[in-house]
Amino acid sequence: MSTETQPPATTELVEYELPTTSGSLMLSGGAGFAHIQRVAKMFAASDLVPDAFKGKPANCTIALEMAHRMGANPMAVMQNLYIVHGRPGWSSQFIIACINQCGKFSPLRSKITGEGDNKTCVAWAIEKDTNERLEGPPVSIRMAKDEGWYGKNGSKWKTMDDLMLRYRAATFFGRMYAPDLLMGMATTEELHDVPPTARNVTPARVPNILPPPAASPAPDAPDSQRPPSGEMNLGDKQLSLVEVIEQKVERTGLPWAEIRELAADNGLKTLGRTIKDSAESDLKELLDGWDMLTAEGGGQ
Repeated sequence: MSTETQPPATTELVEYELPTTSGSLMLSGGAGFAHIQRVAKMFAASDLVPDAFKGKPANCTIALEMAHRMGANPMAVMQNLYIVHGRPGWSSQFIIACINQCGKFSPLRSKITGEGDNKTCVAWAIEKDTNERLEGPPVSIRMAKDEGWYGKNGSKWKTMDDLMLRYRAATFFGRMYAPDLLMGMATTEELHDVPPTARNVTPARVPNILPPPAASPAPDAPDSQRPPSGEMNLGDKQLSLVEVIEQKVERTGLPWAEIRELAADNGLKTLGRTIKDSAESDLKELLDGWDMLTAEGGGQ
């Protein structure tokens, strides 16, 4: 009896390409994102990474993303990325190393001239594409004092001024000619020298755009200023009660006789044959019920 041997199971390997340095590992999705997560967990479990990354896969993922964009070694990025006053910053040595390894310049050099407050350092290098000598902004002891770097407690400017001048000059050079390497971040020395100031979070006062409040109604006129009984105010003109009724009747378009009939139907049966013949008390009662009366008669 013959038996057939089954071939061993094989695992198919799926190939993928990571994004270029201009792309983002974290935003690439798919296999690239899964890969960076696995690498971040491995770094987070290592005892060789700094405390800011130990046991923190999220921090490691960000460091890997930065290393990918800079074309740098992930371990070197983690070893030279520090948190000062809650903000991340590069070590100056790392910035100098990145400038020297980026391939755009000759090795970075610095020149110190002067003495005392006039001691000044300028970082320079040769741009390989143009063979042009590039110089960064000068940094001096006077600048360090004016900016408040020199007099801070624990400042290295008093004891290692040459080294601090070279570090700050190299940072200024990188910020001017290779900002992509610094990625907009400060150095740890800068963060120590210039701690973040407290922000005023008090809401700004909003201008009052509401209209002014309406004026309160004028108080009732004293008795001495009120029109005599039987008269009413109409603007600056005083109308008698008879004139007011006459105007209202005219606006209805109804004859006075029909107004009398409507009033009689509503209980007011003592109006005169004309408005002027009617008693003042009857005219007042007619005026009080005018809206209801004219609504029944179809007037206004």
